[in-house]
Amino acid sequence: MDALKNGADALFILLGAIMILAMHAGFAFLEVGTVRKKNQVNALVKILADFAVSTIAYFFVGYYVAYGVHFFSGADILVARNGFELVKFFFLLTFAAAIPAIISGGIAERAKFYPQLMATAILVALLYPFFEGIAWNQRFGIQAWLKNAFGAEFHDFAGSVVVHAVGGWVALPAVLLLGARRGRYSRDGAVAAHPPSSIPFLALGAWVLTVGWFGFNVMSAQTLDKMNGLVAINSLMAMVGGTLVALLLGKNDPGFVYNGPLAGLVAVCAGSDLMHPLGALATGCIAAAIFVWMFTLTQNRWKIDDVLGVWPLHGLCGAWGGIAAGIFGARALGGLGGVSLLSQLAGTALGIAIAAGGSIVIYGTLRKLVGIRLSPEEEFDGADLAIHNISSTAEHGTSW
Repeated sequence: MDALKNGADALFILLGAIMILAMHAGFAFLEVGTVRKKNQVNALVKILADFAVSTIAYFFVGYYVAYGVHFFSGADILVARNGFELVKFFFLLTFAAAIPAIISGGIAERAKFYPQLMATAILVALLYPFFEGIAWNQRFGIQAWLKNAFGAEFHDFAGSVVVHAVGGWVALPAVLLLGARRGRYSRDGAVAAHPPSSIPFLALGAWVLTVGWFGFNVMSAQTLDKMNGLVAINSLMAMVGGTLVALLLGKNDPGFVYNGPLAGLVAVCAGSDLMHPLGALATGCIAAAIFVWMFTLTQNRWKIDDVLGVWPLHGLCGAWGGIAAGIFGARALGGLGGVSLLSQLAGTALGIAIAAGGSIVIYGTLRKLVGIRLSPEEEFDGADLAIHNISSTAEHGTSW
């Protein structure tokens, strides 16, 4: 029976890892559909290259920083429990690799390629695992302190804060340090529209992310005996709530409609194992409102050129998700309880501080040492030709 359980658990978490790996195709096509055609190839290559670099960084350094586990043992030891520890690494790697995938959408169309890969290596090896270990592995005694002070630990079941808020708040300083795309904002205050290059690709990316998210959330139980359908239904309710609110507030704009479910899913991650489905619905509705309002505000009034809106979508909706777990996870609102709003506020604030502070150091240092932005000529030509020497469409290529 133990062998059967170990095999089932390994398969369960492996399927989750595969579903989240597929989500990286969603990140890629969401960016491909949003950026201009001259930057589509770059979007595709960035996501895959970032995942490869993330794997190396997390395998050799990051996983040990977070969990104190390494794989420098013989294969005879690694195969224990049907290789469960190996596929658990794979599963958690897909979370870690989401950090650069999130950032990629914010810095699109004007960031240098190799400096960003350097940032990816540092983020996935050190910065992300540092907070991951605090939230999910009792590092540095912070969770114990929160439990003593407020009656419960910081709760983040599937990463609203650990993954999404951290990714979004790392992205914000990177976007600010890069500056807006040339021609985006004029001196007289006008805003030049850069409409999505392909709504079908944008929609495809959102759908792939949405489907994969049920592996992201449900398989965060990590073992089959802890799996619960409540997580799936809460994810569903947050997704549809986010879609409908984005449809209404976004005035039928397909860019908002397809980011609405993502906003709801980002926010429900933390408390998806605690909330009543009605609480999850409310969480998703509020998240979509946050995204639509804040995306419009940052782009048009604050003139922050966050191309895919990753700070509102992941940074703010992820932070809301951490707080929402403390609200709708409470028994008074139909949740399972065992969560403290004050602990949620403290844990969320700590994640934001670590992410934003670390990002300023990493991207500020890279900007000074090697530069992080393409030249004006390269940006005008587009990252596809400037970096990869090929365009996404044949009519823009060179022929003999």
